[in-house]
Amino acid sequence: MSSFLNVVNLTKNFLDGSGNELKILQGISMNFPKNKTHSIVGSSGSGKSTLLNIIGGLDHPTSGKVFFKEEDIFAFQGNKLANWRNTKVGFVFQAHHLLNDFSALENVMIPGLIKGLSKAECENKAKRLLSQVSLKDRENHKPGQLSGGEQQRVAIARALLNSPEAILADEPTGNLDLDTGKIVIKVLKNVAREQNATLILVTHNPEIAASMEIRLQLDKGHLVAVE
Repeated sequence: MSSFLNVVNLTKNFLDGSGNELKILQGISMNFPKNKTHSIVGSSGSGKSTLLNIIGGLDHPTSGKVFFKEEDIFAFQGNKLANWRNTKVGFVFQAHHLLNDFSALENVMIPGLIKGLSKAECENKAKRLLSQVSLKDRENHKPGQLSGGEQQRVAIARALLNSPEAILADEPTGNLDLDTGKIVIKVLKNVAREQNATLILVTHNPEIAASMEIRLQLDKGHLVAVE
């Protein structure tokens, strides 16, 4: 077993409105190598976001385990799981979830402040990341003053503030036009490579999916490689 990120016999069941059990994920086992880019495709409702949330510790599986460097993340006690999420994982969602009353710079600083870094260190790292995503001249603008693509790049910078080892992106271009989406994906891939991070990206876009090094499909509860 690789010592980075693995899911083992992962299942997730839900109850529908009639009390019937829906088996969304059915015994998924997969190794996500370090420093690789991955895409996960599948039909709407297939469980792509559910799988990503479980990998990132935002949701719990019905059964199975998620190992990060051979540690079962769901065995973490107290605040350890929350701390792991904040320091080891960077989340990028379709909805950027920026705070409207704060500038781009302040939004990017938030994960570092939660981690306990000094304001000066957070500001320096945030400025560097905003420059990296070509937003140096927009750091003092609030979200309402930024385009959708710019807001998503701010969200990417925020996800990278604590230098995560895994970047989980759930339909990060879903609300963007085609050209802006391509820019955002290029930024994600570049920063993942530069920070030696593993990127796992859920998308409906076949072109984006094909641009990743490892391509996976979620179908009828099973995750399989796409040749």
